[in-house]
Amino acid sequence: MDMLWSGWGDPARATPLPDTVVGLLRDMLGVKPRSAEPVALDEISVPESPLDAAVRQALLAAVGGEHLRTDAESRIRHTRGKSTPDLLRIREGDTTGIPAAVVLPASHDEVLAVLKACVVHDVAVVPFGGGTSVVGGLAPEGRRIFVALDLRRMDALLALDPVSRTATLQPGLRAPHAEALLAEHGFTLGHFPQSYEWATIGGFAAARSSGQASTGYGRFDEMVLGLTVATPAGTLEAGRAPRSAAGPDLRQLVLGSEGAFGVITSVTVRIRPVPRIRRYEGWRFDSFEAGAAALRRLAQDGPRPTVLRLSDETETLIGLAQPDAIGSAGAEQAAGCLAIAGYEGTEEDTSYRRERAAAVLSECGGICVGPEPGERWAHGRYSAPYLRDALLDAGAFAETLETAAFWSRLPELYSSVREALIGTLSASGTPPLVMCHISHVYENGASLYFTVVCAQGDDPVAHWAPAKQAANEAIMAAGGTISHHHGVGTDHRDWYVQEAGLLAVDALQAVKRRLDPTGLLNPGVLLPAD
Repeated sequence: MDMLWSGWGDPARATPLPDTVVGLLRDMLGVKPRSAEPVALDEISVPESPLDAAVRQALLAAVGGEHLRTDAESRIRHTRGKSTPDLLRIREGDTTGIPAAVVLPASHDEVLAVLKACVVHDVAVVPFGGGTSVVGGLAPEGRRIFVALDLRRMDALLALDPVSRTATLQPGLRAPHAEALLAEHGFTLGHFPQSYEWATIGGFAAARSSGQASTGYGRFDEMVLGLTVATPAGTLEAGRAPRSAAGPDLRQLVLGSEGAFGVITSVTVRIRPVPRIRRYEGWRFDSFEAGAAALRRLAQDGPRPTVLRLSDETETLIGLAQPDAIGSAGAEQAAGCLAIAGYEGTEEDTSYRRERAAAVLSECGGICVGPEPGERWAHGRYSAPYLRDALLDAGAFAETLETAAFWSRLPELYSSVREALIGTLSASGTPPLVMCHISHVYENGASLYFTVVCAQGDDPVAHWAPAKQAANEAIMAAGGTISHHHGVGTDHRDWYVQEAGLLAVDALQAVKRRLDPTGLLNPGVLLPAD
């Protein structure tokens, strides 16, 4: 099944906001109902594919007749990603950035053949996994004609080594399918980002994804042991042992490269036994500062839960800590900040870690509010993107941004980004609701994930742009990274150049010129287009 073309996920799971929430948006933020319904899919005007006969023939020769698509619906479904500006544009029928065709290879060799054909005919290529990018990762710049390289046919478990606990997966595997295949052998990857239901293995690697159980399982880039990559210059393979001192780690060059250096065609990852027990519970802290201090204690001194997250006062009060319960806040959401701690593993291990972690959380001022908030979070943890769509339907603007910093800089980062968003949007006549949570913790720092809701204004995309820029400036000034797990894309590219520095960017450009001499891969994504 394809994802909803004008929103997130399964259309059958989309539900409107309760009347109480609609009233709250109206009274608090001045949100007004939309003046018109979104354009229907079959009403969108799509320009004819600009591919000429020679290009079509070359691509047909690479993948076969049924796997080159130039129909309007296929191209619309591969236009941009799933950021709020992306959705607002496509709902208005704006097909700027639509691919000329969708190409569906079935193997590494077919990917190489597609790249070869595109080099010969000067056609750009955008690798496409689940289509879940929220940072412009599917919006190339600098070329008029490009094709979307959809990897969905490459969806196999290629190998599993139960002794070494490794698995080799193809890039087009959606995460639930990958988990199902691994579970047949008693294993799990343990990677559960909010995009889990639709994102793919290749996308996780290309964007350095981080899952909601990262405290226990680690980030996706920490799970990757080997990669095979198809490039216009040939095949690149990286990783032949769990660790090596044989020069710089080329896996790290590919991880986070967002399709700019090549197309990932297989990923070897570490796997772990399926946990026998999963337990989640809620903890209440008087303030975000107190809760963050407790999370830092666990991250630095242990024991680490598998899941560890903390919502600030606003997110807790609104109920976004448990997205499927918006509008029905209970006593556990009355004041303070809600933390979720989750434990996965054997009965003995989870009980031991939970008891020791509970002692630390209590010592730091936390009050256990039982399993119900934790179980509710676990049940609704993939619901937030559907909530975003419902907010858009109701006439609200809703968007997210994220960052990370060292623990000592986290308070300044938190307050600076909030102030930038509130100040900019309030000055524009749409005072926002700004919420935040910590969902990824490390010994030396943590991430901050902000959710912003306000009235849309006359031109919501243009209205959001200065607020996003102000937030980016605040992130850089406060010592944060421009992205913790969403990636760079085109939205963060200029800020990434600032963060990495010109010498580092020049070095990466040299790598791109060697692997992609004509600059056809995702031009303008991650790095400035030539």
